[in-house]
Amino acid sequence: MWYSPRSMHIPDGFLSILVAVLFWILSTLIVSLAIRQVSQERDERKLPVMGVLAAAIFAGQMLNFAVAGGTSGHLLGATLATIIVGPWAAILVMTCVVAIQALIFQDGGLLAMGANIFNMAVIGVSVSFLVYSILLKISKGNRWGYYAGAVIGAWSAIEAAALAAGLQLALSGTSPANIAIPAMAGIHALIGLGEALITLGAITFIMSTRPDLLTSSSQAVRGRSSLWIVGLALAVILAFLSPLASTHPDGLERVAEQQGFIKLAQPSVFQLIPDYIVPGINNTTLATIIAGLVGILILIGVSLILYHLRHKTHK
Repeated sequence: MWYSPRSMHIPDGFLSILVAVLFWILSTLIVSLAIRQVSQERDERKLPVMGVLAAAIFAGQMLNFAVAGGTSGHLLGATLATIIVGPWAAILVMTCVVAIQALIFQDGGLLAMGANIFNMAVIGVSVSFLVYSILLKISKGNRWGYYAGAVIGAWSAIEAAALAAGLQLALSGTSPANIAIPAMAGIHALIGLGEALITLGAITFIMSTRPDLLTSSSQAVRGRSSLWIVGLALAVILAFLSPLASTHPDGLERVAEQQGFIKLAQPSVFQLIPDYIVPGINNTTLATIIAGLVGILILIGVSLILYHLRHKTHK
């Protein structure tokens, strides 16, 4: 049976205007700092790699996987991005993914996008970087440190992002803190296991084929044409697999249904490719695959445009 991805991020209506604006401000400040940090790096070739990484994460997030209790989860990808391109670039990668999902596919509200960016890009990457760095230091560069850092970092990133979302719901008065935060933490503890396994698989593949990618994020994109090709191929494959996504509600949606605030969700003020299904195509499977390919092309296109603009500026 072929299905289609479900919306995965906080919609408008779940957060109060005050909370939504607050997290827009916080996210804008941090993303602006990330842009400044990445722009100061000398290696221009990181931008295309960031684009391919964003495309692969975007496609991977479309493929929801089932977990216990009739709930689904999806890849976050923050840990993988952090390991490959470093924390500042990873924040920009995740921000681009969240922005494209909200603006093109109506996944997550426009007012809530600041909170979604904060949870997935800022919290997800920061926790990933902290855990991964600590375990690498403890392992003194031994191989087990990379694996442990990837697994624990990935699980921790999911859990931290879920806790942040629960806190935002509580601050908004949508659900009491003693209900929203434990509920989000409990469901996402299971989803985090899926994230950890996916990240472990990716790191194991990289370790066996291109271990130099893991040695230094500042040098992680030098001579990486193979990474470009593999990343793009993986993104396309995941787009073709996206109709197989689980139809079960994701962690946030499950909590919203159980706690009775799902009715607060507000539809987007405009519709482009809602629910990852291209309008006008009767075959849902084909419409979903094309939607995935559109997202991939947009993210790759944006990165290439930025690369050429920066290359031209630095001539």
